[in-house]
Amino acid sequence: MTKPIHIIGGGLAGSEAAWQAARSGVSVVLHEMRPVRKTDAHQTDGLAELVCSNSFRSDDYENNAVGLLHEEMRRCDSIILACADKNQVPAGGALAVDRDGFSQAVTAAIEAEPLITIERGEVAGLPPEDWDNVIIATGPLTSPALAAGIGQLSGEDELSFFDAIAPILYADSVNMEAAWRQSRYDKPGPAGETEAYINCPLDEDQYNAFIDALLAGEKTDFKEWEGTPYFEGCLPIEVMAERGRETLRYGPMKPVGLTNPHNPTVKAYAIVQLRQDNALGTLFNMVGFQTKLKHGVQTDIFRMIPGLEGAKFARLGGLHRNTFLNSPALLDANLRMKKQPRLRFAGQVTGVEGYIESAAMGLLAGRFAAAEQTGGMMSAPPPTTAMGALVEHITGGHISDGKKSFQPMNINFGLFPEIEIPREIDGKRIKGKEKSRARKQAMSRRALADLASWLENKQAAAE
Repeated sequence: MTKPIHIIGGGLAGSEAAWQAARSGVSVVLHEMRPVRKTDAHQTDGLAELVCSNSFRSDDYENNAVGLLHEEMRRCDSIILACADKNQVPAGGALAVDRDGFSQAVTAAIEAEPLITIERGEVAGLPPEDWDNVIIATGPLTSPALAAGIGQLSGEDELSFFDAIAPILYADSVNMEAAWRQSRYDKPGPAGETEAYINCPLDEDQYNAFIDALLAGEKTDFKEWEGTPYFEGCLPIEVMAERGRETLRYGPMKPVGLTNPHNPTVKAYAIVQLRQDNALGTLFNMVGFQTKLKHGVQTDIFRMIPGLEGAKFARLGGLHRNTFLNSPALLDANLRMKKQPRLRFAGQVTGVEGYIESAAMGLLAGRFAAAEQTGGMMSAPPPTTAMGALVEHITGGHISDGKKSFQPMNINFGLFPEIEIPREIDGKRIKGKEKSRARKQAMSRRALADLASWLENKQAAAE
């Protein structure tokens, strides 16, 4: 009998870590402070609750690094991907899920696993000394007491950035005489659907009036967070508007790949997309519309959008502070704190950004901890894989010119070692987009082959 692994945090990373450790035959105690102590962003007490978006982004593993990460995790028996696949909702080529169904599925699976015990309550401060194998997966909303303990132990100043939440509205409140359903470029989703999104068009005057309202709208003031930067991958829409009037037209409101059937000869100047948020199709979220506008003005401004004149909102947008470690200085390649190796970290607190990236770090942390608990050690997947590339970046691959330069990172092919591709295919020289596509596909094939070898080696070692 071995002592249990203690995992702090029941989000995506903590749930995945618990699942992987238990599947390795090691007992786990999963500590989740909700509902004893609530957070600013969570709405339920369920494990793996999604708070910012219901999308895990692209599911195309041949041409997209996020899709490749999905596929790698599926091949590693990920509970997060298994539950996501079972609770999928239409989203074109993306993997989006019914929020509640997904969380309920993860919670049920974890509760049914005999090697996992869930304890509800806050771990205030650093874990007790007799917990000799701990995974801290508390994410962006780490409790103040635990964050203070980690900060004191690490000797590093806290790093943080703003993270924003997009509004969710009721589908039956959308005016479909102005809006229409279509996926960008009619790209089919997993079930072949090409109408996964609701699109709301704006002409130039409507767009400019909307931008004026965004810029003038009253924002939430966080004086105690002054100096905290925004994460570039999740900017509030009003911050994007402040960077230039056309910024949103080249971001979440880009009008390309869509044709308005109500007026097919006139190209929209900008388009707001809504993505299905639950399996029933009764809720939709505003894609890329995270905001720090005060609740009192959000409804007025968003109802300026054609099709949303009578929109009813199930949840308005919001903003909260996210925290993460200076991982290149603090963590080793096994995600352990160098100063106190009994503590291992997973999820967003390590400096990865995104739901699926966080879950991937939980997957590896659970396997690393289980191997150590049974007397062995496990190396990370090779950096040619998506999971390995993330670990390499946050623990050693980042070139730092000081602590402040380390910022959260989504998975992308820029983190992978380069690969040589043929200059010609069937006697024809490849260049431009064809070359980029060939490079991505070659990296994906290499990643899955190297992952298979890594998994085979781990299995052989276990036997």
